[in-house]
Amino acid sequence: MKKISIAILLVSIALTSFAQNVDLRRKIEVVGVVEREVTPDIINVTISLKEYMDGKNKVTISQLESALEKAVQEAGIPKGDFTVNNLSSYQQVVSKKKDPNFLASKQYGIRFRDLNRFNQILSKLDAKGVQSTYIDSYDYSKMAEVKQELKIAALIAARDKAAALVGALNEKLGSVINIVENDDNMGNYPAPRAMMYANKVLAADAAAPESDIDARKIKLSFRVNATFEIGK
Repeated sequence: MKKISIAILLVSIALTSFAQNVDLRRKIEVVGVVEREVTPDIINVTISLKEYMDGKNKVTISQLESALEKAVQEAGIPKGDFTVNNLSSYQQVVSKKKDPNFLASKQYGIRFRDLNRFNQILSKLDAKGVQSTYIDSYDYSKMAEVKQELKIAALIAARDKAAALVGALNEKLGSVINIVENDDNMGNYPAPRAMMYANKVLAADAAAPESDIDARKIKLSFRVNATFEIGK
Protein backbone atom coordinates (compact mmCIF):
# COMPACT_ATOMS: atom_id res chain seq x y z
CA MET A 1 0.00 0.00 0.00
CA LYS A 2 2.87 2.28 0.87
CA LYS A 3 4.48 1.59 -2.50
CA ILE A 4 1.25 2.44 -4.30
CA SER A 5 0.97 5.74 -2.43
CA ILE A 6 4.54 6.66 -3.38
CA ALA A 7 3.85 5.80 -7.03
CA ILE A 8 0.70 7.93 -7.05
CA LEU A 9 2.64 10.80 -5.46
CA LEU A 10 5.40 10.58 -8.07
CA VAL A 11 2.88 10.57 -10.92
CA SER A 12 1.12 13.55 -9.38
CA ILE A 13 4.41 15.46 -9.12
CA ALA A 14 5.27 14.59 -12.74
CA LEU A 15 1.89 15.77 -14.00
CA THR A 16 2.17 19.00 -12.02
CA SER A 17 5.65 19.63 -13.40
CA PHE A 18 4.45 18.93 -16.96
CA ALA A 19 1.54 21.32 -16.55
CA GLN A 20 3.88 24.02 -15.32
CA ASN A 21 6.11 23.59 -18.41
CA VAL A 22 3.26 23.91 -20.92
CA ASP A 23 3.16 27.41 -22.41
CA LEU A 24 -0.48 28.41 -22.20
CA ARG A 25 0.09 31.96 -23.37
CA ARG A 26 -1.83 33.08 -26.43
CA LYS A 27 0.69 33.96 -29.11
CA ILE A 28 1.15 34.80 -32.76
CA GLU A 29 4.10 33.93 -35.00
CA VAL A 30 4.88 36.09 -38.03
CA VAL A 31 7.61 36.59 -40.61
CA GLY A 32 9.13 39.98 -41.34
CA VAL A 33 10.88 40.44 -44.69
CA VAL A 34 12.77 43.46 -46.03
CA GLU A 35 14.71 44.02 -49.23
CA ARG A 36 17.14 46.64 -50.44
CA GLU A 37 19.29 47.17 -53.51
CA VAL A 38 22.79 48.59 -53.22
CA THR A 39 25.23 49.59 -55.93
CA PRO A 40 28.50 47.64 -55.55
CA ASP A 41 31.53 49.84 -55.03
CA ILE A 42 34.04 46.98 -55.26
CA ILE A 43 34.43 44.95 -58.46
CA ASN A 44 36.98 42.17 -58.90
CA VAL A 45 38.17 41.84 -62.50
CA THR A 46 40.44 39.30 -64.19
CA ILE A 47 42.57 40.47 -67.11
CA SER A 48 44.18 37.84 -69.32
CA LEU A 49 47.28 38.79 -71.34
CA LYS A 50 48.71 36.69 -74.15
CA GLU A 51 51.86 36.96 -76.23
CA TYR A 52 51.43 37.66 -79.93
CA MET A 53 53.57 37.92 -83.05
CA ASP A 54 54.26 41.40 -84.40
CA GLY A 55 55.62 40.47 -87.78
CA LYS A 56 58.60 38.23 -87.05
CA ASN A 57 59.00 39.54 -83.52
CA LYS A 58 57.19 38.19 -80.49
CA VAL A 59 55.70 40.61 -77.97
CA THR A 60 56.46 38.71 -74.78
CA ILE A 61 54.36 38.23 -71.70
CA SER A 62 57.02 40.12 -69.72
CA GLN A 63 56.53 43.19 -71.90
CA LEU A 64 52.77 43.01 -71.60
CA GLU A 65 52.99 42.46 -67.85
CA SER A 66 55.30 45.43 -67.40
CA ALA A 67 52.84 47.66 -69.23
CA LEU A 68 49.98 46.38 -67.06
CA GLU A 69 51.93 46.89 -63.83
CA LYS A 70 52.78 50.44 -64.87
CA ALA A 71 49.16 51.21 -65.79
CA VAL A 72 47.93 49.79 -62.48
CA GLN A 73 50.44 51.87 -60.54
CA GLU A 74 49.55 55.06 -62.43
CA ALA A 75 45.86 54.41 -61.75
CA GLY A 76 46.59 54.40 -58.02
CA ILE A 77 45.57 50.78 -57.43
CA PRO A 78 47.04 49.52 -54.11
CA LYS A 79 49.57 46.69 -54.43
CA GLY A 80 47.33 44.40 -52.43
CA ASP A 81 44.54 44.83 -55.00
CA PHE A 82 46.70 43.59 -57.90
CA THR A 83 47.53 39.88 -58.00
CA VAL A 84 48.65 37.14 -60.40
CA ASN A 85 45.82 34.59 -60.63
CA ASN A 86 47.55 31.65 -62.32
CA LEU A 87 51.22 31.97 -61.45
CA SER A 88 51.65 28.22 -60.89
CA SER A 89 50.17 27.25 -64.26
CA TYR A 90 52.32 29.87 -65.95
CA GLN A 91 55.47 28.44 -64.40
CA GLN A 92 54.54 24.97 -65.67
CA VAL A 93 54.64 26.12 -69.29
CA VAL A 94 57.89 28.09 -69.12
CA SER A 95 59.73 25.16 -70.67
CA LYS A 96 57.46 25.36 -73.71
CA LYS A 97 58.87 28.77 -74.52
CA LYS A 98 61.69 27.03 -76.35
CA ASP A 99 59.13 26.45 -79.08
CA PRO A 100 59.11 29.68 -81.15
CA ASN A 101 55.44 29.12 -82.01
CA PHE A 102 54.36 28.90 -78.37
CA LEU A 103 52.47 31.95 -77.08
CA ALA A 104 52.30 32.21 -73.30
CA SER A 105 49.37 33.74 -71.44
CA LYS A 106 48.89 34.93 -67.90
CA GLN A 107 45.94 36.09 -65.79
CA TYR A 108 45.85 38.93 -63.29
CA GLY A 109 43.26 39.94 -60.73
CA ILE A 110 42.50 43.58 -59.96
CA ARG A 111 40.14 44.91 -57.32
CA PHE A 112 38.53 48.18 -58.37
CA ARG A 113 36.89 50.69 -56.07
CA ASP A 114 36.57 53.29 -58.81
CA LEU A 115 35.15 52.14 -62.15
CA ASN A 116 36.85 54.98 -64.02
CA ARG A 117 40.22 53.45 -63.21
CA PHE A 118 39.33 50.33 -65.16
CA ASN A 119 39.02 52.24 -68.43
CA GLN A 120 42.11 54.22 -67.49
CA ILE A 121 44.14 51.01 -67.23
CA LEU A 122 42.75 49.53 -70.45
CA SER A 123 43.65 52.65 -72.38
CA LYS A 124 47.32 52.13 -71.46
CA LEU A 125 47.49 48.50 -72.61
CA ASP A 126 48.44 46.97 -75.93
CA ALA A 127 45.02 45.84 -77.18
CA LYS A 128 46.49 42.98 -79.19
CA GLY A 129 48.03 41.55 -76.02
CA VAL A 130 44.78 41.58 -74.06
CA GLN A 131 43.16 38.19 -74.51
CA SER A 132 40.08 38.88 -72.40
CA THR A 133 38.72 40.52 -69.27
CA TYR A 134 36.25 39.02 -66.85
CA ILE A 135 34.26 40.28 -63.87
CA ASP A 136 34.77 37.71 -61.10
CA SER A 137 32.63 39.21 -58.36
CA TYR A 138 30.99 42.26 -56.88
CA ASP A 139 31.01 43.54 -53.31
CA TYR A 140 29.87 46.47 -51.20
CA SER A 141 32.18 48.10 -48.69
CA LYS A 142 29.42 48.88 -46.16
CA MET A 143 27.81 45.44 -46.29
CA ALA A 144 28.04 44.81 -42.52
CA GLU A 145 26.22 48.06 -41.73
CA VAL A 146 23.50 47.39 -44.28
CA LYS A 147 22.93 43.86 -42.95
CA GLN A 148 22.48 45.21 -39.43
CA GLU A 149 19.98 47.80 -40.67
CA LEU A 150 18.02 45.14 -42.54
CA LYS A 151 17.86 42.87 -39.51
CA ILE A 152 16.34 45.65 -37.43
CA ALA A 153 13.96 46.64 -40.23
CA ALA A 154 12.82 43.02 -40.64
CA LEU A 155 12.08 42.73 -36.93
CA ILE A 156 10.09 45.96 -36.98
CA ALA A 157 8.19 44.69 -40.03
CA ALA A 158 7.35 41.49 -38.16
CA ARG A 159 6.13 43.45 -35.16
CA ASP A 160 3.96 45.73 -37.30
CA LYS A 161 2.47 42.76 -39.13
CA ALA A 162 1.64 41.01 -35.86
CA ALA A 163 0.11 44.18 -34.43
CA ALA A 164 -2.07 44.63 -37.52
CA LEU A 165 -3.32 41.04 -37.43
CA VAL A 166 -4.04 41.09 -33.71
CA GLY A 167 -5.62 44.52 -33.96
CA ALA A 168 -8.04 43.24 -36.60
CA LEU A 169 -9.41 40.94 -33.88
CA ASN A 170 -9.66 43.79 -31.36
CA GLU A 171 -6.76 42.36 -29.40
CA LYS A 172 -3.53 43.97 -28.25
CA LEU A 173 -0.01 42.83 -29.07
CA GLY A 174 2.07 41.77 -26.10
CA SER A 175 5.82 41.38 -25.64
CA VAL A 176 8.07 39.37 -27.92
CA ILE A 177 8.59 35.72 -26.97
CA ASN A 178 11.08 34.48 -29.54
CA ILE A 179 13.13 35.82 -32.48
CA VAL A 180 14.81 33.67 -35.14
CA GLU A 181 17.09 35.21 -37.78
CA ASN A 182 17.15 33.79 -41.31
CA ASP A 183 19.88 35.19 -43.55
CA ASP A 184 20.52 32.20 -45.84
CA ASN A 185 19.44 34.26 -48.84
CA MET A 186 20.94 37.53 -47.69
CA GLY A 187 22.44 38.62 -50.98
CA ASN A 188 21.55 38.17 -54.63
CA TYR A 189 24.81 39.08 -56.33
CA PRO A 190 25.15 39.67 -60.07
CA ALA A 191 26.61 36.63 -61.80
CA PRO A 192 30.24 36.75 -62.95
CA ARG A 193 30.48 37.58 -66.63
CA ALA A 194 32.91 38.12 -69.46
CA MET A 195 33.60 41.61 -70.72
CA MET A 196 32.60 42.71 -74.20
CA TYR A 197 35.81 42.02 -76.04
CA ALA A 198 38.42 39.35 -76.57
CA ASN A 199 41.74 39.57 -78.36
CA LYS A 200 40.74 37.21 -81.15
CA VAL A 201 38.16 39.65 -82.50
CA LEU A 202 40.43 42.69 -82.47
CA ALA A 203 41.78 43.95 -85.76
CA ALA A 204 45.53 44.22 -86.20
CA ASP A 205 45.37 47.99 -85.88
CA ALA A 206 42.74 48.05 -83.14
CA ALA A 207 42.79 50.89 -80.66
CA ALA A 208 42.81 50.39 -76.91
CA PRO A 209 39.62 48.49 -75.93
CA GLU A 210 36.70 50.15 -74.22
CA SER A 211 35.03 48.25 -71.41
CA ASP A 212 31.37 47.65 -70.76
CA ILE A 213 31.87 47.45 -67.02
CA ASP A 214 28.89 48.72 -65.07
CA ALA A 215 27.60 48.68 -61.53
CA ARG A 216 24.88 46.05 -61.51
CA LYS A 217 22.95 46.27 -58.29
CA ILE A 218 23.16 43.75 -55.47
CA LYS A 219 19.75 42.78 -54.10
CA LEU A 220 19.81 42.16 -50.36
CA SER A 221 17.00 40.56 -48.39
CA PHE A 222 16.57 39.53 -44.77
CA ARG A 223 13.87 37.53 -43.02
CA VAL A 224 13.11 37.18 -39.33
CA ASN A 225 10.61 34.87 -37.62
CA ALA A 226 9.16 36.43 -34.51
CA THR A 227 6.68 35.18 -31.93
CA PHE A 228 4.68 37.67 -29.86
CA GLU A 229 2.31 37.23 -26.96
CA ILE A 230 -1.28 38.33 -27.49
CA GLY A 231 -2.17 40.72 -24.71
CA LYS A 232 -5.14 40.22 -22.42
